[in-house]
Order: sequence, then C-alpha cells, then structure tokens
Amino acid sequence: MSAQISGIVRAEHGRVVAQLIRRLGDIDLAEDAVAEAWVAALERWPADGIPPNPGAWLTTTAGNKAIDRIRREGKRDAKQREALMISDDTPHEPTGPVTDDRLRLLFTCCHPALAVENRVAMTLRLLGGLTVPEIAHAFLVPETTMAQRITRAKQKIKAANIPYRVPGEADLVERLTGVLAVLYLIFNEGYLASSGEGLRPDLSAEAIRLTRQLADMLRAMRRESPEVVGLLALMLLTEARRDARVEDGTLVTLDQQDRSRWDAALIDEGHELVRQCLAVNRPGPYQLQAAIGAVHTDALDASMTDWTQIVQLYDRLLRLQPSPVVELNRAVAVAELDGPEVALALVDRLDLGGYHAFHVTRAELLRRLGRHDDARAAYDAALELVGNEAERAHLVRRRESLPD
Repeated sequence: MSAQISGIVRAEHGRVVAQLIRRLGDIDLAEDAVAEAWVAALERWPADGIPPNPGAWLTTTAGNKAIDRIRREGKRDAKQREALMISDDTPHEPTGPVTDDRLRLLFTCCHPALAVENRVAMTLRLLGGLTVPEIAHAFLVPETTMAQRITRAKQKIKAANIPYRVPGEADLVERLTGVLAVLYLIFNEGYLASSGEGLRPDLSAEAIRLTRQLADMLRAMRRESPEVVGLLALMLLTEARRDARVEDGTLVTLDQQDRSRWDAALIDEGHELVRQCLAVNRPGPYQLQAAIGAVHTDALDASMTDWTQIVQLYDRLLRLQPSPVVELNRAVAVAELDGPEVALALVDRLDLGGYHAFHVTRAELLRRLGRHDDARAAYDAALELVGNEAERAHLVRRRESLPD
C-alpha cells in the first residue's frame, strides 16, 4: 500500500508542480507546497484509501498549502512588528517615587480636586474592590447616597479633564490623607466584613502590605509621617487579635477573647511603632487609635485594662477628630469607669440610628441596667442592620440569653 502511494505521488509530482507554477509563478513555493501535499497523502491515504483521482487530490491539497503559506507570509511583517513591541528596549517613563503599582494607583486616584469623601469612596470602589454597600456601610450613609457620590466623582473627573498622571514627590503630602483613609477602610472591611460569613484576611493583609510599603518609602525619602506609622501600628495591633475574634462561626467580643491566641509578634511590633510615634510627639487620629489598641493588648486579661488611660486617649481623639462614632467608643470605656447609666446617657444623645454598633452598645448597657425588654428591642434594631453572619450569630445568642 505504502509503495503504491509513493508511486502515485511520484508520478503526479511533476504535473502538479507545473500546474502550481502556472498559477503562482514561484518555483520554490510550488515545490514546497507539493512536498507538503505528498506528506499529507502518505499520512492520510493509508487510512482513508487512495482517492478516485489522486492527481486532482494532490493538486487541490498542494494549492491549499500554497495559499496557507502565502497568507502566513503576508502576516509576517505584522508579527515581527508585534515582537519588536514586546522586546522594545525604549526606556520606560519614570514612575516617580512610588514604585508599587497598586500604591501608585491609590495616589493617582486620590486627586485633590475631588472632595476627600468622594475620592476615598471612588478609590475604594475602583481599586479596593469593595462593593457600593460595603463602602456605604463604612461611611454610615445609604447605598443610594454612596452610589451618587461615586458617580459624581467620575463625572467631575471627566468634565474637568483631571489627568491621572503618575504622582511625583509634590503629590505625596497633598494626597496622603486620602490614601491613608482608603487603606484604613480596606483594612477594616477585611478585619470584620460588613457582609458575608466572617473575616476577609486577604483585604487586611493587602492593606498592611501597602501601608508598610508607604512607611518604608517615606522613610527612604526622609519624609517620615507619624500618622503612617500610627496607621501601621493600629493595623498590626488589630490584626494580632484575628484568630481569637471568631469561634465556631460566632463573633467573640474583646473581653471574652482567649488572649493566648493573640499574635505576640504583631503586638510587639505594634507597641514598638506606638513608642516611635510617642517619641515624635505629633499625635494624630491614627496614632491615638493605635495607642488605644496598645493599652488593650497590654492587658493580660480584660479585668486589667487601664480604662482611665483609654478614656483620656479618646478625649484627645475627640479634640482632633470630632465624630459621633468616636463618642460612642468613648462611652463604652466610660461605662467601665463610671457605670452603664452614665454611659447610656452619653450614647442616647448620639444621632447614629443607622449604625448597628450604636444599637449593640445600647443593648449591652441596658442589659447591665436590668432593663431587659429595652435591651431586647435594641438587639432587634441591631439585627435589622448587621450584615456579617458571625456578628449576627453573636447578637442572636446575646438576645436569647436575656431573662424573660
């Protein structure tokens, strides 16, 4: 069979080459095409059988092979140009002082022409990967309001032709506040997700990585910022408690956590960074929050917590950054010093009805005062707003444990 096929192909070879030369006008191309057709015949005819008209089969196949080769040759120049682009040795444009791609994008997007809240919200959406509901939860506003803010920010960029240029050294100080706010909110969303089943360690880890990169970069530029160091300390001291935060799908509050499960290395590093901030003595909001975290993690158990120092730190934080959320957190510390009745009076004057932690705090204070029906109603209000399943499980358990 093989010998018969070879004989037929050899007999037809000259005629097919002659036909292709007349059609193509290229001896070398015709020879190559017929050779490829010959190989195809040797591969296919033993299985398929010799066709009724072997010469026509070879001519058609060789013609198709020739056309394919012409097409490939036609694309060669374009392919070579593409290869040159891939291997282009033209120097890249300078990236400025920010070498990390994601950190550079954060600085690029935090443009000062936008209001701080709008630039932070847009950057969280575009680069942080947070959803509109998650961002709305972080800012304590309705989802529709946050969606409008992000849309308006995009429209202003387009209308004003705001350039997304690579940030230089002059941009760093100007945009640092917005970048820190984005990193802080990304970390918070990772530490206790506003929705879903529990923690998102990938977000927290990325926020810590970028904040550490930022601190190292500013140090190398001799533009150290104690607030960057304070934010890194705050993240580390908070992250150190992650493994003790959830048990069997249920949130474990700070006072009930197994402190032997806290990460001692992260706590040591966080404390060292707080001491560095104290040495600089230019306190800012992130440094004060880190100092509060240091007091909590310095206590061997909850009963040893220095609540007096925590209240004093919250007082300083309120002077720098007045906020109903800070007042709420301060009231929790006041309850440990002056009792739940004093703290409840502080909480009840706050306008935080859309914030689930406000209702949780009220429920716990009312519980301690023996006002169980009111506490039950406060737990219900919190459950209407909470989105995290681990926290929901904790609140359900607390509510069900109230006396009838």
